[in-house]
Amino acid sequence: MHSQEEFSFNDRYGVRPANRWVGPAIFFAVVGISWLAWAGLHHSNPNIRTSLISYTATNDREISLRYSVVRKDKDQILICTLVARDYDKNVVGQIEDEIGPGLASLEKTTEIPTRSQAVNADVTTCRIK
Repeated sequence: MHSQEEFSFNDRYGVRPANRWVGPAIFFAVVGISWLAWAGLHHSNPNIRTSLISYTATNDREISLRYSVVRKDKDQILICTLVARDYDKNVVGQIEDEIGPGLASLEKTTEIPTRSQAVNADVTTCRIK
């Protein structure tokens, strides 16, 4: 007694959907791309941006540092930490330079006193007071 119907493995064992991963993959792709766009835009536009322009050793006990500062809020008071280093990269001078409210973008030249001859200088941080 055989039935006339054709045997089907799909009817007997069931069919699993082949694209079960597509929904979660689209969700994680949308969330991941959104986070990546937010992180890139957020960190590429900081509140305070500094750039080293130049430095010149004026004598054995002093180095002159020229740098620029761009800030979003021109009414903020900033404190920038400036350092001078010797040939072995040891810090031989460090000062805190205060920048009062005023322009949003400015250039400043500051002399850093040192305990020995400095070969380079840098702006390590600028923060809001």
